[in-house]
Amino acid sequence: MRTFIKSWIPRCVQTLRSPSRTFHGNNRLLTSQLISHYESINRCEKELPEYFNFASDVLDEWARLEKDGRRAASPAFWWVSGEGEEVQWSFEELAWLSRKAANVLSELCGLHRGDRAIAVLPRVPEWWLLSVACMRAGIVLIPGTSQLTAKDLLYRLQASQAKCLISSAPLAAALDAVLPGSPCLKSKLLVGTGSRAGWLKLPELLEAASADHECVRTRSEEPMLIYFTSGTTGFPKMVVQSHSSYGIGFAVSGRRWMNLTPSDVMWNTSDTGWVKAAWSSVFAPWICGSCVFVHNMPQFKAEVIAETLSRYPISTFCTAPTAFRMLVQHDVSRYKFPSLKHCVTGGEALNPEVWAKWKMQTGLEIHEGYGQTETVTICANLKGMQIKPGSLGRAVPPYDVQIVDEHGAVLPPGAEGTIAVRVQPTRPFCSFPYVSLQDNPEKTAACVRGDFYVTGDRGSMDEQGYVWFVGRDDDIINSSGYRIGPFEVESALLQHPAVADVAVVSSPDPLRGEVVKAFIVLAAAFVSHDPEKLTQELQEHAKKVTAPYKYPRKVEFVQDLPKTATGKIQRRVLKNKEWGKA
Repeated sequence: MRTFIKSWIPRCVQTLRSPSRTFHGNNRLLTSQLISHYESINRCEKELPEYFNFASDVLDEWARLEKDGRRAASPAFWWVSGEGEEVQWSFEELAWLSRKAANVLSELCGLHRGDRAIAVLPRVPEWWLLSVACMRAGIVLIPGTSQLTAKDLLYRLQASQAKCLISSAPLAAALDAVLPGSPCLKSKLLVGTGSRAGWLKLPELLEAASADHECVRTRSEEPMLIYFTSGTTGFPKMVVQSHSSYGIGFAVSGRRWMNLTPSDVMWNTSDTGWVKAAWSSVFAPWICGSCVFVHNMPQFKAEVIAETLSRYPISTFCTAPTAFRMLVQHDVSRYKFPSLKHCVTGGEALNPEVWAKWKMQTGLEIHEGYGQTETVTICANLKGMQIKPGSLGRAVPPYDVQIVDEHGAVLPPGAEGTIAVRVQPTRPFCSFPYVSLQDNPEKTAACVRGDFYVTGDRGSMDEQGYVWFVGRDDDIINSSGYRIGPFEVESALLQHPAVADVAVVSSPDPLRGEVVKAFIVLAAAFVSHDPEKLTQELQEHAKKVTAPYKYPRKVEFVQDLPKTATGKIQRRVLKNKEWGKA
């Protein structure tokens, strides 16, 4: 597949590397009008259209502007392998290739509008190509991380009743073992090199496919994506997003939070199976006409991140807080990032000390944002806002964000409660909790309190409307009647030079019911220190930095912490171990 796709690389590398990428006159006006149109809908200043399809209404519009010379000659998509191989597509080429891919899915894989397809792929160009192709054909895409186990995949196939499975040769053998348990499956599509019995080969089919394809006229609230997200109990839940909820819903955050324009190059390090890939590697940058940059990078390495930011003209960078923590530990002040001008993060809370170290080492602030799979960006530190380190920022249109109590009543500034979004009398079009949970009425009921959709995250709001994260409802530690959020304790411990990484969970205690326990990865210089003395030192440090009752009464030093494919700490794994549920 690499050889075929590379034959469509546009000849614009030199243009993109040049610092003089600008628009003039009507060109700037036309591109600005396209972005502003969808931003106005996102802000509810214009009505949501009855029909909308991101492929035809956004990507094809950029392709037309590009063809007419109204968009600068820079790629829409730029992929690097890390081993010298690169793929670039313009919007025109993306449109052309995705029309061919849509015909493959419809005519050869036997998929029809509304059918569901699971894609289990790493960061390869075909993931983006097939994502757009599914939009064109009206097929509902279900992204999955390549680290899914056979049991995970079988559950997703059965729960979603997916009719097509898309993957690569290295994963196909493991996937075949579970496929007999999925009677709805009609076809299997193999991406990349290699072959396997019973699997269709995308490279051959794509090369022979026609580029004539009429995009399906999808309704705005017609399903487009499904993500499986873990709940506090039970199996993962399906979250459905519509063509408009993600397709239009990121216009404001793309322009105002990520600070994107048609001349920007956006790099988001998320795995393709995580919803942040849709947020920051598809919809937000492309609705703004920006270039999506992708590094294959099978494993996170701070030195690879730093070298990539130094080598390529990346202007906007997004990665998880854990990754920023690893980067500042690597000391990126040794590097020069000549094009980088804006940094964003999300997915978990960002520790204030990591924010401060990144600014000290790079001169750039990190703009934190917050949202869920069921929503688009709920809160963010938008461009031009005063950033309060440790805050999630303020509400992003069209959301009315409040802190509510257990009955759904709005709490005053400073009071701790549940972060919630107003859904009555009008539900924001880019929130889909009711559709996503339509087969789970108990879960749906638990998501609504009065006029609000409750996120399950606890926080507070200050007088200026900034939201402060405390922790997940199920992560909150209740020790002797004191409710303790793990994030604050972790932040306090991270200020000590001995702590390289940390996760805080509840641990059973016969006297207090539960107490705070810290799992700590030591910095290299402290590994040989006496563990008992170091434990006492860290406990005293925590008492001084945060409220004394929050200090970890139990400390365990570990080699590493359990994390997801995207680098988020899996506190639940540690908590289950503590409570004998592992």
